[in-house]
Amino acid sequence: MIDLINKFFSFSKRLDDKSSSFKELKKKKEIKKLFLAIENYSEDSEIRYVGGCVRKILNNEIVDDIDFAVNLKPLECSKALKKNNIKFFEIGISHGTIIAVIDSYKFEITSLRKDLITDGRHAKVAFTTDWQEDASRRDFTINAIFSDIHGNLYDPFDGKKDLEIGKIKFIGDADKRIKEDYLRILRYIRFFLNYSKTDHNEKIRKIIKQNLNGISNISSERLLDEFKKIIISPSFLKLFKDPFCLELINLIFPQFKNLEIFKNLNKFAETNIKKVDFVFLISLMLIDNTDNVEYFLFKYNISSIDKKRILFLNKFYNKEINKNFFSKSNLWRIFYYNGKQALFDLIYFEIFKSKKINKKLIALLEYFKDKEVPVFPVKALNLMEKYNIPEGKQLGLKLKKIEEQWIKNDFTVLDNEIEQIFKN
Repeated sequence: MIDLINKFFSFSKRLDDKSSSFKELKKKKEIKKLFLAIENYSEDSEIRYVGGCVRKILNNEIVDDIDFAVNLKPLECSKALKKNNIKFFEIGISHGTIIAVIDSYKFEITSLRKDLITDGRHAKVAFTTDWQEDASRRDFTINAIFSDIHGNLYDPFDGKKDLEIGKIKFIGDADKRIKEDYLRILRYIRFFLNYSKTDHNEKIRKIIKQNLNGISNISSERLLDEFKKIIISPSFLKLFKDPFCLELINLIFPQFKNLEIFKNLNKFAETNIKKVDFVFLISLMLIDNTDNVEYFLFKYNISSIDKKRILFLNKFYNKEINKNFFSKSNLWRIFYYNGKQALFDLIYFEIFKSKKINKKLIALLEYFKDKEVPVFPVKALNLMEKYNIPEGKQLGLKLKKIEEQWIKNDFTVLDNEIEQIFKN
């Protein structure tokens, strides 16, 4: 049986000002169902909120995902979910993680673990029922806070206090923590920018620099995923006021040659940075009229859709752009041939590059906001019947000329214009 005295003292730190947030979560039927499924599995089974969701509630942030820790082994957790008709995926079960799905909500549930072997990239783990042991393997004190459904905290390393005073503190020996997983260098940057209220500790600076070469052990996918978290975090722009963090990013990601563009954004770009996404922002950092983009795409595996967006902007800006290019007429052509995403990427790119606010470009954003891509109204079958022309190359060429005329005429074409094309 669980040590009741230990359990009482573990949860004795009660939330006051934040308890309402936990109460709101508690009301959600999906949360109730999950807690009941685990806690009813056995006399000793427990489930607790962990990590980011607890930290964000304590810091009055929006909670965008909810992770849990359980003192059950993965197969036991699966049984508990199955018994309660909760759908789940065992994608990360070898590392102790199961994804539960209730009414389209996804919850990551991880069994308590301890590290057996670490190599700077991956860890071989064993499962445990000891909450302290699991907390001890985590990276920072502010990430090792657990909570029950009522908002009672289990906080063995005083992470709540560190969060309040803005201290980013490694659990145990910082050098050891980093050598276990070198990605923690990037995680340190993210948490420092978002939560720190003090300067960098000189000892920590030194340890991070000594371990920087270890970043080469990390897969490009993991590196880019962590960098994405930095970029989309609320405090991304603080990076450019922190010389140490900026130096680290430049060393880890030398391809982002235009990183300095974010130092002096015009007010519109600064205000609207959350309206653009990660792919757009890395495009800004990459494109520099060299083969930099090609090298980035070779090294980092991104989706074909994202690759297409970056290549479109790169191709466009590798040409000399006339200052009068950004007219409605030209942009309609971009819109038609490349779609809305490409059009908005292009306009935003030009806005973000500019040191001053460009009201014309902002007006164009507004103008195209609700527009739909034009649909070419002329059908091959109709032309074949009207002009008695067979399917083939000649028909294709005529259609192409009609389409060009249609675009030139602001997406209108008259019957007599079509007839003229067929006469020639």
